[in-house]
Amino acid sequence: MAQETIDESRQCLMLGVGGEIFAIDAERVREILDPAPVTDVPGARDFVRGLINVRGKVVPMADLRPRFGMEVAEATADTRFVVIEVDLDGEPTVVGIVADKVYEVAELPLSSLGAAPRIGMRWRPELVKFIGRWQDDFIVVPDIERIFN
Repeated sequence: MAQETIDESRQCLMLGVGGEIFAIDAERVREILDPAPVTDVPGARDFVRGLINVRGKVVPMADLRPRFGMEVAEATADTRFVVIEVDLDGEPTVVGIVADKVYEVAELPLSSLGAAPRIGMRWRPELVKFIGRWQDDFIVVPDIERIFN
């Protein structure tokens, strides 16, 4: 998220992943797709699902569950592929993430976010930029660049 004052807010796409709600800056989102065939990549890291074709472009797909130490799950009728843009080594790169469910784009006040604690979390805290509340739910704002770098 860009440098803002505490009274500002950001529009975020709210996603369900492994029983948690993740907030992704809506400006990063390029497409939301129904699940498509994924081509395996031999030797890829455990969170890389494989590659998909999006309008003639090869896009790597990631499952955040293994990256956050969650159990991998099968796709359901609510599963979506969310295509986002990330900055990898100074280059804008399009990647996809698997979401169990896409909720909505919500206005998230920055004052509702805080730094992730380094202890007591069940996921890897270095992959979390902020934690906070949305409606009555606890949310995680992942550090997208760190997840993919």
